[in-house]
Amino acid sequence: MNSNNDNSLPADNDVPGESAGGTQRISKTQLFTLISAASVNFSSMICYSILGPFFPNEALQKGADQTIVGLIFGCYAFFNLLGSLILGKYIVQIGAKFMLIAGLFVSGVCTIIFGLLDKLPDGRLFIVLCFIIRSIDAVGFAAAMTSSFAIIAKVFPNNIATVLGSLEVFTGLGLVLGPAIGGFLYQSYGYEIPFIAQGCVLLLMVPLNMCVLPSQDATPSKDSFWRLFTRPKIVLICFVIFSMSSSLGFLDPTMSLFVMEKFNLPSGYVGLVFLGLALSYSLSSPLLGVVSDKMPTLRKWLMVIGGLSSAAGFCVLGPAPFFNIKSQLWLFVLMLAVIGFSLGMTGIPTFPEILICAYENGFEEGLSTLGLVSGMFGAVWSCGMFFGPTLGGFLVEKMNFEWSATIQGGIALIASVLMGIYFIIEGRWKKRSPQTSRNGSHEESSLLLSNGI
Repeated sequence: MNSNNDNSLPADNDVPGESAGGTQRISKTQLFTLISAASVNFSSMICYSILGPFFPNEALQKGADQTIVGLIFGCYAFFNLLGSLILGKYIVQIGAKFMLIAGLFVSGVCTIIFGLLDKLPDGRLFIVLCFIIRSIDAVGFAAAMTSSFAIIAKVFPNNIATVLGSLEVFTGLGLVLGPAIGGFLYQSYGYEIPFIAQGCVLLLMVPLNMCVLPSQDATPSKDSFWRLFTRPKIVLICFVIFSMSSSLGFLDPTMSLFVMEKFNLPSGYVGLVFLGLALSYSLSSPLLGVVSDKMPTLRKWLMVIGGLSSAAGFCVLGPAPFFNIKSQLWLFVLMLAVIGFSLGMTGIPTFPEILICAYENGFEEGLSTLGLVSGMFGAVWSCGMFFGPTLGGFLVEKMNFEWSATIQGGIALIASVLMGIYFIIEGRWKKRSPQTSRNGSHEESSLLLSNGI
């Protein structure tokens, strides 16, 4: 990648690879970036996922209905969307390191404050402050994740999918430990302690990142989000990202209540059910990242196959009434594992595919474009995270979990089918235009696979 605009960008020989002696080596900048990104993924997701096992039931007792609970989850995603768009555009002016550290601090403080809201009287005041605190928290989360994605893509230009896939282990750990520890602490000590404990963990990440995260300097570019959205391929990939995040968001306000009612599980054990999703996602992501980087021609089909598998998992999760299958706990956990693996298969290739498409269409190589792509990724993800719980809460209230999960699976099915049709048409077009195909393949190879970036 061109480093004219940023002297802190690692040189080619800093990229992980074979040294003269044949051993793997990694630069200090890359090592510290990995530590920082891992801490952001872990601490942010552990605070995000803590609500799942017990907050929906707590909110219902405080006077909210199922639709309001879905909106509380959804507002987080809505303001994350706005924050990602704005912060992604101005990441160069704000500074990637400052943005990440400030985001962690804001998110940690908001998590602690959210844990004190049960002291409020039932009804409107509790609901309004839930919306306000979650919205501010969402902006902090957007700042941390947008800057983290951009820095990773800049420091590891040759191995983006591999590094992102490996870091998803820490995302998965956060998703695993958040519900499990949160449910246990809630059952043992009440509503406040889970949020205070998790918020303090997040705040501890602030001085860590101040010490280890390298600074990233760059110059602004004149490119915009709207130019990215002029490419049909990017639009379809964004729809795939949307279907992924809406699937995850759908489960937040609906799954814990369904499990408690259907299988008579206490809150402390509901968090363990989340393990099926989080473990399969986090454990499979590193392998999927390696496959995505080593086999770029296979990367696009991973998105399609992953979407189809996710759709099938949601249809059997309830399961769908037309299957005439009895709902059982082992089947529910198994389908969560299938969904987790499928989401990893779909999601890991999306970021490098968007980045390649942006470079092929004339976007400048540097932190500014990486910020735009990171911001767009976060915005689309947040859009799905708003849509999923909002629609999920409404559908469960009007219908039931079984039909709602089936409808959610239908969204993933539509996204994967449209993406597959596009890739088939693109493949036929390249066969008719061999010169274009060779140029595109050469550019893709030079961007992510060769050591001459």
